[in-house]
Amino acid sequence: MDNKLRKNMYISLLVAQGVIIGLLENMIPFPFAIAPGAKLGLANLITIIAIFTMKKSDSFLLVMLRLFLTTLLGGTMSTFFYSLAGSVLSYFGMLLVKSFGPKRVSIIGISATGGFLHNVGQLVVASLIAGSWSVMLYLPVLSLIGILAGFALGISANYLLEHVDTLKKFQINYEQSQKISKRFRQSKERS
Repeated sequence: MDNKLRKNMYISLLVAQGVIIGLLENMIPFPFAIAPGAKLGLANLITIIAIFTMKKSDSFLLVMLRLFLTTLLGGTMSTFFYSLAGSVLSYFGMLLVKSFGPKRVSIIGISATGGFLHNVGQLVVASLIAGSWSVMLYLPVLSLIGILAGFALGISANYLLEHVDTLKKFQINYEQSQKISKRFRQSKERS
């Protein structure tokens, strides 16, 4: 099997898993009355795995495909805009924090950052729609939930990346390609 086909199959499988997790999570009522409408963001586990096992362009494609398919299968236009803002801010925030390197921040810290930023993105959209920044008063409660959920998802992603052979292989291939790209850029800068 050629690499492009394998990559596309891998992306497709992760997108499908993310959509299923997202749809299942939508059916589960959130147990905390202090945060009505809040969700744990379990499908973001797939995003974290993608960030650690594939190129940025492929992982971003995965996030967008998951978002569109989840909206088509069980969402509305308003949920799409909230999810879009949260997903994009979370994704780029996690990439930024990941760029600090594994010695400075772990996968758990990256995931917790994503959980926090996802809520920030959604509240900014809610503020724009409501025409009032008072919606941001909800941020402390959502931040706590987002960080705790991100912490749990980071632990889960770390476990999966260490114990699922397929994910390990994709992670190793990704890390090797990143090292090769880095060496190529450094040699290009020297010449």
